[in-house]
Amino acid sequence: MGVLAENRKLKFEYEILETFEAGIELLGFEVKSLKKKGGVNLAGTYIIINKNLEAFWVGAKILPFQPSNIYIEYNPQRDRKLLLKKKEIEYLAHKAEEKGLTLMPVILYTKRSFIKMELALVRGKKSYDKRESIKKRDIERKINSELKIRG
Repeated sequence: MGVLAENRKLKFEYEILETFEAGIELLGFEVKSLKKKGGVNLAGTYIIINKNLEAFWVGAKILPFQPSNIYIEYNPQRDRKLLLKKKEIEYLAHKAEEKGLTLMPVILYTKRSFIKMELALVRGKKSYDKRESIKKRDIERKINSELKIRG
């Protein structure tokens, strides 16, 4: 599994409730761009589900690998369809309607020759929750350093 992009701030700013794996409908030169350059940033992107029960990845900007080799009307910020099972989409649509829940991409990776995305159902953290996670991380870091010293 080769990691192409990761949303590191997601775990700090949001509480992850559930995760799902989805395929992405991409054009050929977008796949090449992701595999060769890894040219995408997951921060600021999100997932929507429309009325036809189709999931889309919104806000991602994938620049082409060879800009001279694309067709004229290519939009690097177009919405990209996610490939999920119908039951998963129905479940996610129902959950996303609840107050405070959002669908966000966690990690973009390759699985065999396919590009997959791990998406999560998340709830935003309050500032005091963020302080708690900083304290936990510091305590774990101190414990690990003490264990290394003692042997």
